[in-house]
Amino acid sequence: MKRLVISLVSALFLIGIVGCSGDAGTSDDKSTSEGKAVTIKFGITPWTSTVPPTKIASLIVQEMGYDVEEVDADAGSVYTGLSRGDINVFMDSWIPAHQPYLDKYADTIDDTAISYDGATAGWVVPTYMEDINSYEDIKGKEDIFGNEMYSIEEGTSASETIDELIETYDLDIEQVHSSEGAMMAMAIKKMDKEEPVIFYGWRPHTMFNKFDIKTLEDPKEVFGYESSIHVITNNDLQESAPDVYEFLSNWSISIDDMEEMIAQIDDGANPDEVAQEWIDNNEDKIKEMMGE
Repeated sequence: MKRLVISLVSALFLIGIVGCSGDAGTSDDKSTSEGKAVTIKFGITPWTSTVPPTKIASLIVQEMGYDVEEVDADAGSVYTGLSRGDINVFMDSWIPAHQPYLDKYADTIDDTAISYDGATAGWVVPTYMEDINSYEDIKGKEDIFGNEMYSIEEGTSASETIDELIETYDLDIEQVHSSEGAMMAMAIKKMDKEEPVIFYGWRPHTMFNKFDIKTLEDPKEVFGYESSIHVITNNDLQESAPDVYEFLSNWSISIDDMEEMIAQIDDGANPDEVAQEWIDNNEDKIKEMMGE
């Protein structure tokens, strides 16, 4: 990374010289016209999948000379923040699930890059529930689950799709909302006793590495699609920090790397240290993302 920083600083120095010779009002330092440092604000949703890419991007953006701030919020609030300019970057947009947000704020936000493909989501059950393999298998057996399935926070696109699924399959099931951590705690408590349980699952996530679970088949294709994870930025970023926008427009990471980092963090590793390790091991890839 030292070589990367030196190259970047040299490039910015040369650009600054050219800019000053052509336009006395042009400046390439990381400050506003009032002399205040430019701060890049990253939206952080309460999902484990948001942390690794955000930490990696944050560390790199800081090395580029910017201040960085992380804004904790639910998905809806992140997109609202992006549309208003209160948030500059969101590293964990699930498409097509989040497409309505992109459509709603199309005039103010930018679909900047695809982070990775192959993400999946749906209802999961333990493999010891051998007779439950499809959403259709739940019909008439809702009572064994206490007529409940455990889900994440209310108001997300996932929770709306789950409500649609319940209606589509005509299930007598209530969606119980909570945080990701609380959802997993309730599911683990049930699985420890080998009791029936349904909960919301997705990849990338450590749940598929740590537990014997399976995603239910979806004959009516309510949840039956793979997602691609996108980087979303506020439109103003292209003008306020064009080098950051260029970096993010070239952003990509593998889903396997994502799951490995999520597992490390879930096991107690420091997120910043996990992110720095990925940076140290992927210098060539980062140079490509920086346009070098």
